This record gives sequence, structure tokens and C-alpha cells, in this order.
Amino acid sequence: MAGCRGSLCCCCRWCCCCGERETRTPEELTILGETQEEEDEILPRKDYESLDYDRCINDPYLEVLETMDNKKGRRYEAVKWMVVFAIGVCTGLVGLFVDFFVRLFTQLKFGVVQTSVEECSQKGCLALSLLELLGFNLTFVFLASLLVLIEPVAAGSGIPEVKCYLNGVKVPGIVRLRTLLCKVLGVLFSVAGGLFVEKEGPMIHSGSVVGAGLPQFQSISLRKIQFNFPYFRSDRDKRDFVSAGAAAGVAAAFGAPIGGTLFSLEEGSSFWNQGLTWKVLFCSMSATFTLNFFRSGIQFGSWGSFQLPGLLNFGEFKCSDSDKKCHLWTAMDLGFFVVMGVIGGLLGATFNCLNKRLAKYRMRNVHPKPKLVRVLESLLVSLVTTVVVFVASMVLGECRQMSSSSQIGNDSFQLQMGSRRRGSLEDWVCSPGIMEVTEDVNSSIKTFFCPNDTYNDMATLFFNPQESAILQLFHQDGTFSPVTLALFFVLYFLLACWTYGISVPSGLFVPSLLCGAAFGRLVANVLKSYIGLGHIYSGTFALIGAAAFLGGVVRMTISLTVILIESTNEITYGLPIMVTLMVAKWTGDFFNKGIYDIHVGLRGVPLLEWETEVEMDKLRASDIMEPNLTYVYPHTRIQSLVSILRTTVHHAFPVVTENRGNEKEFMKGNQLISNNIKFKKSSILTRAGEQRKRSQSMKSYPSSELRNMCDEHIASEEPAEKEDLLQQMLERRYTPYPNLYPDQSPSEDWTMEERFRPLTFHGLILRSQLVTLLVRGVCYSESQSSASQPRLSYAEMAEDYPRYPDIHDLDLTLLNPRMIVDVTPYMNPSPFTVSPNTHVSQVFNLFRTMGLRHLPVVNAVGEIVGIITRHNLTYEFLQARLRQHYQTI
Repeated sequence: MAGCRGSLCCCCRWCCCCGERETRTPEELTILGETQEEEDEILPRKDYESLDYDRCINDPYLEVLETMDNKKGRRYEAVKWMVVFAIGVCTGLVGLFVDFFVRLFTQLKFGVVQTSVEECSQKGCLALSLLELLGFNLTFVFLASLLVLIEPVAAGSGIPEVKCYLNGVKVPGIVRLRTLLCKVLGVLFSVAGGLFVEKEGPMIHSGSVVGAGLPQFQSISLRKIQFNFPYFRSDRDKRDFVSAGAAAGVAAAFGAPIGGTLFSLEEGSSFWNQGLTWKVLFCSMSATFTLNFFRSGIQFGSWGSFQLPGLLNFGEFKCSDSDKKCHLWTAMDLGFFVVMGVIGGLLGATFNCLNKRLAKYRMRNVHPKPKLVRVLESLLVSLVTTVVVFVASMVLGECRQMSSSSQIGNDSFQLQMGSRRRGSLEDWVCSPGIMEVTEDVNSSIKTFFCPNDTYNDMATLFFNPQESAILQLFHQDGTFSPVTLALFFVLYFLLACWTYGISVPSGLFVPSLLCGAAFGRLVANVLKSYIGLGHIYSGTFALIGAAAFLGGVVRMTISLTVILIESTNEITYGLPIMVTLMVAKWTGDFFNKGIYDIHVGLRGVPLLEWETEVEMDKLRASDIMEPNLTYVYPHTRIQSLVSILRTTVHHAFPVVTENRGNEKEFMKGNQLISNNIKFKKSSILTRAGEQRKRSQSMKSYPSSELRNMCDEHIASEEPAEKEDLLQQMLERRYTPYPNLYPDQSPSEDWTMEERFRPLTFHGLILRSQLVTLLVRGVCYSESQSSASQPRLSYAEMAEDYPRYPDIHDLDLTLLNPRMIVDVTPYMNPSPFTVSPNTHVSQVFNLFRTMGLRHLPVVNAVGEIVGIITRHNLTYEFLQARLRQHYQTI
């Protein structure tokens, strides 16, 4: 479908090409996981639910507002600020835990392997060193894969899933405590296992889980731990806290609280307000300074010094004091940066294309097989990566001459290595002096297979943590061979592309930065060696290369610019980073989407873009709405509610009354004209069939109520022909809802017009609300008044949030099926609605910006004629309807 985007010509050609084959309706095209044969595109699935960001202002909610004075309001706001602060602190502690154990495992592995390589280089037993490295990596990756088997949602970075959640889609299991535990522990082992993944990206997912779970003070994984905490029991509050947690994750990963706030705004939430911005920024600051405080104290022993703001820090960019002509960048360099942005966009598009093909291959050939196959795939990737890293360092690396500062740093490092072998591992990890040395750029160079006073440039990049390798490319005074940089880029590009998507917790930020930094350093070497620009600063080109490649892969602009500026702590880099990211995004968007959007599409999540295309305004709400309504009456018997809930999968039901006194409908050709709204005959037949099936499914219930018999409100005679229908509706607006006397059922002899009677819309009620009413026995008998029905408070209605009981699991034998439920106090009497003639762009903007779950379509006299959900607004669905519109024309 992407090939038809924005082009009427393409749409017509698509229709012509498909005219010889069997045509399918949009409903058939949006079946779960169905793919188009033309481009093998996966269409949005219908089993994803939407979050309900809109408030349900019903009677229980109004009762809460009546008891809410200024004092309680300030207390509620204070509790929210405390929870936001706690989310930031907990996210920072999660980052501290991940960082500490990743360093512990990585230094243990590299320490053992480095000692073995140094000894075996002289004895000729390098195969033993390779086996030791394989033993470490395969063990760690195996543990990471097992954790993903426990909770499959923990695989990957989690950013696509968090983006979907903030967009308003409820992804199952994405914010559970078990997911957090598997994610945190799994990322420890996957990073320590030598895979080309990182721990910074999963921090965003971890922060989101903390934000979703901490305000609830309960977890399905720990059922015995329950706190009586009545606050924040709605999708609206939960989604706001997830936004804060995602921002805190970015802030903890990169030391960028402002960038984290902008990330939640740019990549996530479709609804935003000023109060939420302030809370998210405060949460990000809390996460940043919590992590900074503990890392600085543990590694340097200087508690309160705040020297390490994030898990990834780019260090200080500055020219050598001896080079007076050096500048970080000049205006002339902007031209090179633009070219690098174009190349970075092309490389990112290539990366995304290859990874998409790999992901589709896994979906067809790996995922359907037993879960053990996924573990074997992860082990295969680890095996190949380890062998490539070891052989490339031994065979392809060049021995480069050390600079004086490098020699001093390396001697100090060797001295510390000797002391480590004599001391304990705990001393090695926790000693501030040793940690400070390992953080130094020159101390992380590797002399594998090289004589004295030289270092192996390939091993320096491969046999170091990725963060250290990035610092090498940014700040190393020594040079890297252009051949080494080119080979490293190609190998890292291919292995990182293969790795992203396997069944381990993983991230893509740092691998993309490292791959792009090698590309940028290669450009700097070429400019220095072959063009004669000897005074350019190589670190700047490495940084711009990292930004270009990362921007070409993820297609982020605003938030990524600020994240990189905060990570470098150099505001002068703002302009070149912004220009490079924009050029990389524009170039990459010409070929495909960003990597996260691609994986969202592969999962079939109905993600809503920022806006629709201009040509979509040729469609109206009546063109995209769902006319087949399953509705309830204000007063409905229990047996009918149970039947409706058990025979449908809808999550909301319009509350209606049949407007028999205002029937002014007639058939004309193949259209039904009712109150100036036209419907195709096919839509009428579909709805009539729906009512017929519903009637047949209720035959076992002799008192089923599918008609609203309102004795005191049925007109005994026809209204005057000149009487204004709208005025009638306004006069009856404040009359009570009629009681139900279900003494008749729809006859199968009814005509189509009789089945399609106008339905006066009164409100919406959710499936979860109906189930709660049934579970708590909220009903009254036919001989009683509806005022005798028990009333539920707001806290009681939200007690089971977010996992309400399933109607199929409930034992309702104790309920009298002839009892009647009055749903009017619990429905939303004033949801957002649109007219059938509303343009699609207006419908889309209302639905997305207000975070709606259901949008009723109501005509001028208050009759509901259809309903719009998220699936009716996806790009694929709108394109299908637009093609139908062109065919009709």
C-alpha cells in the first residue's frame, strides 16, 4: 500500500492490476495478520484495544467531584507529584542496577580473555582463548533467551511497544512487573554476552513499566501484596505516568532530562498539556540526578559530586592545546555535514530494509516453530559474532604507534591489571581509582597481537564495551586506519542488523552510534589524508557520523538533537547535529520508515500518525464508520446483557431508545433516506442481518428485550407533518429515560425498514462497566422502581482496574435473568460525537488529540448512525475506503 501513498494515479493502477483477481472488502483486508500479496504488507490487527483517555463523566464521577474541595484537590495533586518523583528515583535505581552488573560481567569476561590472549599469543594457544570467549558469551546469551521465553514481550528494546502505548494502544503485557524483571535481567546478559546490543534503549521500556506499576501499588505477579490506594485508577492517569516513566528512562540512559521530555512528546503521547510537561520534566530530572548521585559515589567515592549524569556519556570535546588552528567545527564543515546526513539517511534506509526482511523471515520461519528454535537462533548469532570479533581482531587489525599519552595510560592500565590479578574481583569493580582509569580513553586501548609501543586498532574497537569504543572514536589522539574503520563499519553494520530482532532484550541506540561514529571517523581520515584538511577535528566528524546514521535508522529529530547535545554538554554542536538529523530523516523517509515504525507495522498495531493526507478529506465520517451497531437500552434485563457480552467482542455499546415517533424513512432506489442522511442498501442489509442474528441468539430467553416498549412515551397518533423534529427532541431532552417492559420480541416478519428504526443516542457504556454491574448484582426487579437499584461508588467501579473479569469466567447462576439493570447512572452521557458529514481530517484530529476509544456518529436529530474506532482511522483502512470512493465515482 505504501506505493500508492499520495498518488491517485497509483491507486487507479492498483485497482486495474487487481481487477482481474478476486476483490476484497476493507473488512476482509483487516483480518488478523493478513498480508497483501502485492507488497507483503501486514495490515493492522483488530485484536488490539485502545486506551480510554477520555473521562467518563457519569454519576459516580460527579459524586466524587461534589466531595472534592480545594483541600482535597491540593492533596491529590501533591500525591501525584510524589508519585512522579518516586517514578524518577526508581527508574534511576534500575539504571544503576543494570550499569553495575553489566560492568561487573563485562570486566570479568574481558579480564579473563585478555589475560588468556596475552599468554597464548606467545604459546600459540589462541584457540583456547576463543573457546573461553565463546563460553562466556554463549552462557550469557542463553540466559537472556530463557528470560524472553518467560515473558516474550521483554524481547527487543521495547521502544516500539511503548510508542504504541503512548499512542493509545493497549499492548498486552507491556507494562507488567514480570516484563520489567525479565527485561532488566535479560539486558544484563545480552550486553555482557557480546551481542551488538545496548542497555540504554531498554531503559525507556523499564521506566515505562515503573511508571505504569508504581502508582497502582499492586501487581498481578504479586497478588498477595495489595494496598488500599484508590488514586489513579484509570487509563488517563496510567498513560500520563507511562509518559513520565519513558522520559525518565531516556534521562537515565543519556543524562538528558530535557531530551527525555521531548522524546515522550515527539515519539509517544498524542495528547499533551502543560501540567503533564512539568511533571514529566520533574520525573526526568529525578531519574538523572538519582543515577548520577549513586554512580559518582560508587565509582569515584565522591558522594554528591554528580560527575556521571547518564549511562552513556560522550565526554568533553576539545582541541589539543598544541594545535592553535584547530576548531571543533567551522561554517565550511556544514557542507560536509549535509553530505554525511545524506549518506547516513541512505545507510539507515538500507539497515531498515535489511532488518525488515529479516524480521519477516523470522515471522514466517522461526516464530511458528517451537520456542527452543528462537533460543538456538540467538546462540547462533552469538557464536558468529564472537568468532567474527575474535578473527577480525587477530587478522584484520593493524598495529598503530601509541602516542605519549596513550603509552602512559596503557602502562597505568597494565599496572592495574596486575593488581587485579593479585586482588579480589570486588576490589576491581568497586575501587574508585581503578574505575577512573578504565573510564579514561587511553587506558582502554588493546595491544593484542602487536609488539611493544603499538596497539591493535581493530581489537581496541571490538574488545571493549561499546561505550568505550565510542569514546575511542570521539577522543582518541591516535589514528585508526581507514581500512580498519571501513571493515569495522561493514562488519558491525551487518551483525547489528542481524542481531536486532532476535529473542533477547536489546537496544539499537548505542550500536547505531558506534557504527555511525566509525563512519564519521573514516570521513575525517579521508579528508585529512587525501584532501589535505589537516586542522579538522576528527571527534566532531565522528559525532556527526553517529548522529547521521542514528537519525537515518530511527528518524527522530527534535528529541534526538537535544539528547545528543545534552550528552556532549556542548551547545555549539546544536546547529550541525540538527542539520544532519533533518537531512538524514528526509533522505531516509524517501525510501522507508524508521526502524521502530517498521516493527510497529510488523506487529500489526493500529498506530495513528500525526495527521492524515490531504486527499483523505474526500471521505466523510459516514464513509468510514461502522454502521453495524450492537446497542443496549437504558433499562435492560440481565439475560440480554449476558447474551450481548458473550456473543460480541465490542468494548463499548451505545445506549439508545427506538425513536418510533419520528420515523420518516423510505426507500428510494438502492438507498435509504432517513433524516437527510443517506445509507447504501448494503449497509442496511448488513445491519438488518445483525439484528436478525441477535434475535435468533436470544430465542432461548422468552423475555429478551430487543425493543424498547415505552408506554408513556409512545405516541398514540402520528405527529403533525409540519412539526419540527429537532424541536421535539429538544423538548424531550430532560425527560427521564423510559422504563422497559419486555413483553414483545422482534418478529422475523419485520421488514427491513422496521428493523432499521431510528435510534436516539443517549450515551456510551463500556464492557468493563457492564461486567462490573453484573458482578456486583446491580439490578432491580420488574415490580420495583429503578430507584431501588443499588448504587456503586467511583472507587467500586474502578476497583478491578486494569484487569476486569471476563464475562465467560463469571458464575452468574445466582442472578435472576429477569432482573433489570439501569445503566444510565454509569454510562457516559456526553461523549465526543461527530456528524456523518464531518471530513475525515477533522474526525482524525479529534480522535487522536483527545485520546478517544470510541467516537459515535450522530445525525442532526440525535440518532446514532454508526461508530468510529481506531481501526477505522488507520492508514490502510482509509486507503481501502478511498479506493472504494474512486471506484464509486
